[in-house]
Amino acid sequence: MTSIDKVLDELAALHPKLIDLGLERTFEILSVLGDPHLKLPPVIHIAGTNGKGSTAALLRAIANEAGLKCHVYSSPHLCRFNERIRLADNLISDEALSDLLIEIRDKNAGKPITFFEITTAAAFLAFSRVPADLVILETGLGGLLDSTNVIPNPAATVITPVARDHEHFLGSDIAEIGRQKAGIFKENSPAIISHQTDEARRGITDIAGQKAIDTFWMGDDFNYMAEDGQLVLSIDGEEYKSPMPALRGAHQYGNAALAAATLHITGLVNIKTAMKGIANASWPGRVQQLTSGTLVDITNGNSIWLDGAHNAHGAQALLEAMSAMNKGDNQWSIVVGALNTRPIADFLLQIKPIAKQIIAITIPEQDAALDAIEIKQASENLGIECKTAPTIKEALSLISQEPNLLICGSLYLAGHVLRENGTYPS
Repeated sequence: MTSIDKVLDELAALHPKLIDLGLERTFEILSVLGDPHLKLPPVIHIAGTNGKGSTAALLRAIANEAGLKCHVYSSPHLCRFNERIRLADNLISDEALSDLLIEIRDKNAGKPITFFEITTAAAFLAFSRVPADLVILETGLGGLLDSTNVIPNPAATVITPVARDHEHFLGSDIAEIGRQKAGIFKENSPAIISHQTDEARRGITDIAGQKAIDTFWMGDDFNYMAEDGQLVLSIDGEEYKSPMPALRGAHQYGNAALAAATLHITGLVNIKTAMKGIANASWPGRVQQLTSGTLVDITNGNSIWLDGAHNAHGAQALLEAMSAMNKGDNQWSIVVGALNTRPIADFLLQIKPIAKQIIAITIPEQDAALDAIEIKQASENLGIECKTAPTIKEALSLISQEPNLLICGSLYLAGHVLRENGTYPS
């Protein structure tokens, strides 16, 4: 166990619940630390159900193209906790992270505080001490009561597509989930909003109206299209073109347009010259092709596709991305692992059209992992052939001769796969 893991375990033990939504403890620890959240560069605050991480990666790529250095806070991590905090575009070092966590642990003095609250405070403290031009801040869960929702005057707030997820915390009413996500809206800060269902839009509009927020809606105030191998953003009566996103899947076109529109509306970059940065974005575990590594060696030269989609909305985007590849008969042998926090049948139903067979595994070292037997039962109930395997290596061995290989169902599974394959995010 590293010194970082040891401190993280100590911090995790300070509160009996993994998630306990609210802002009081966050404000309290930030006050003890000297309010670092009030000493940051311009902040772009992102909420939504799907696409937050990809949108953050695209924001950073565009900002970098414009010469800006970015701090980024995102979650969860895939392989190492350091992935959650980027300082001026670089993952925080082990030494800096360990020092921060120890400092905050000592100043917290054993008071109850959740793991996410204390690590959010660590990010703000780190950001306040290292020069940068922009902070890209991703919510963890929800918006209104999320620990990141302490920034009083962000440069902009952003809402990615809203759908059902974490229903045991946010409920199943899409309009109410939209209201929770829109809880990050702040007066005098523009809100840039992706395509939404009618129900989600109604909830978001309710909050925007209450707070008199200037809103910019995809489809109304800006839009995009793919044309002649380029992505075209239409906004303010002008068109701006870029190469296609490096991130795979048509759903990434919308994320890229959302990111570009945000930076244009805030005036933080000249989008005409910086939009080409879209082609440089990287976000591991999202329709990622693995072409080498320990696990790929099992597959006799066949590459593996990896995705962290874990709910029905994300699975639909994954289906479209994989279907667009037109590989052979476009039937995929799929390794699935999931958490027990959302209905697995909803996920499986979406990927059924491309599923030749499923190999179910229980995600290792995850208390909330869904048992492989339950995934098998849900698959067979939907008419999908399914076997189980005790490990990811044995799962791949069962389908090593298949040309089309996909692993999906959870970001935690994606992280496990990257570690086992020896291909860590950088």
